[in-house]
Amino acid sequence: MIKRSIFVGNPARITTQYEQLKIDTEERKATLPIEDLGFLIIENQQVSISIPALNKLIANNVAIIFCNEKHMPVSMLLNLDAHYIQQEIFSHQIKASEPLKKQLWQQTVKKKILHQAELLEMTGNKRHPLRYYADKVLSGDTTNREAMAAAYYWKNLLGPDFVRDRTGAHPNSFLNYGYAILRAAVARALAGSGLLNTLGIHHRNRYNSYALADDIMEPFRPLVDKKVLEIIKKYETEELTTEIKAELINLNTATVYFDGYKSPLMVGLQRVASSLQQCFTGEKRKINYPKLWN
Repeated sequence: MIKRSIFVGNPARITTQYEQLKIDTEERKATLPIEDLGFLIIENQQVSISIPALNKLIANNVAIIFCNEKHMPVSMLLNLDAHYIQQEIFSHQIKASEPLKKQLWQQTVKKKILHQAELLEMTGNKRHPLRYYADKVLSGDTTNREAMAAAYYWKNLLGPDFVRDRTGAHPNSFLNYGYAILRAAVARALAGSGLLNTLGIHHRNRYNSYALADDIMEPFRPLVDKKVLEIIKKYETEELTTEIKAELINLNTATVYFDGYKSPLMVGLQRVASSLQQCFTGEKRKINYPKLWN
């Protein structure tokens, strides 16, 4: 089921009553069934939200994203008890062997590079080394093909002067916002499958509470990149406007393609997370990543 994404950009008071979320602003009042929600993005610094509302949102596995004074997503709340055998799944995840994690990372990097290659080809670059790099990814990506591919990819996707950096020049802010929304969607799916986002298969920063989401989102980044290319052509602005944010948030409903069927990204991520869970429990050996384009 596709869940709704709610963006709160004006001062508001958020409460709950009878399993409904109530959002009151000066302009209007809205009442929404909590069970229909997937994401609540709180951008305005003058929003108040009640503890009962937070608890009911979390109980329904709604990802709550908070933005800073610059209107960029900076934190997130997720359910820590979203699966009926969560303790058992945690145990398998914690005990996962290094060879298994390296194999899963190999699969992840290879899929990311292949998606980057497809996007370059869609933009007219038919002669590139990315498919070769993808074919040469080793267990754990010990030869760092991911970085090699990235160096070529960005220069050829957004021009030779572009540098991908969180604090860099346009359109880095667009990419940052899109990646933050994608990260939240992946983290929500992982939590819903009983996985602990803190324990990554590759990312290991001791201060990163979403290391696993940062791992699993990698093959989906080109989906954001393509949308940003479209936004650059559509809007003659470098400002991250409300309209542009809405387009990036709506990526959660983009179609992705599995073998024999297609689904919205939000639903597809649940399948990906479920397959990863089964890799940890020994039921599968591969993460079920979809194609981003048909």
